[in-house]
Amino acid sequence: MKLLIVFAALLSISHCFTKMYLQKGKSIRERLEEEGLLEEFLQENPIIPISKYSAVPSSSNELLINHFDSMYYGIITIGTPPQSFKVLFDTGSSNLWLPSINCQSPACTNHATFAPNASSTFQATNRVFYIVYSSGSMHGTLGYDTVKVADIVVPKQEFGLSVSEPGNAFYYAPFDGIVGLAYPSIASGKATPLFDNMMSQHLVSQDLFSFYLNRYKQIGLD
Repeated sequence: MKLLIVFAALLSISHCFTKMYLQKGKSIRERLEEEGLLEEFLQENPIIPISKYSAVPSSSNELLINHFDSMYYGIITIGTPPQSFKVLFDTGSSNLWLPSINCQSPACTNHATFAPNASSTFQATNRVFYIVYSSGSMHGTLGYDTVKVADIVVPKQEFGLSVSEPGNAFYYAPFDGIVGLAYPSIASGKATPLFDNMMSQHLVSQDLFSFYLNRYKQIGLD
């Protein structure tokens, strides 16, 4: 008897609902692209979500470049005078590494390579490191130098200089090297990750980093 009452109540409630089917229209971005106005619109209305956090002390922003909505890389410098590199910020690994001028692999021939002899602050070591990624692998030696990310300068940062990058996984990559942001426990060669050095040297006010990835194309960047 109770079941019949509940069923009757639900049936009566169902008659109170009215369905309205929605259609997905074109986004503002799609409409602007069709009219050829997207680039002009973004230049006049830059999307800067970090601006609302501009009051946070000692914060620093690193512009990421969108590569086919699949990879986001930024620009850092290493050495004195600074040598510039495109790097992928990776939360799944812990090592910072770049191609070395001593690397003869095809992947190193079409990317920027680090020249230790051109930096007055470079310190070499006899330690080696080896990393296997889901696609591609590499190995090389470890060294120390000054690294600059946005406006944060990290002296004596340990990083890897690849001497071999077999296969073509890195050959077609739009970036030169990788900045690992994961835990020190998984760093090859027991190297200290870049962000851990920022924390220990008190270069950031909070032990926190974050990413903001949008769906908009970067003007003037490829």
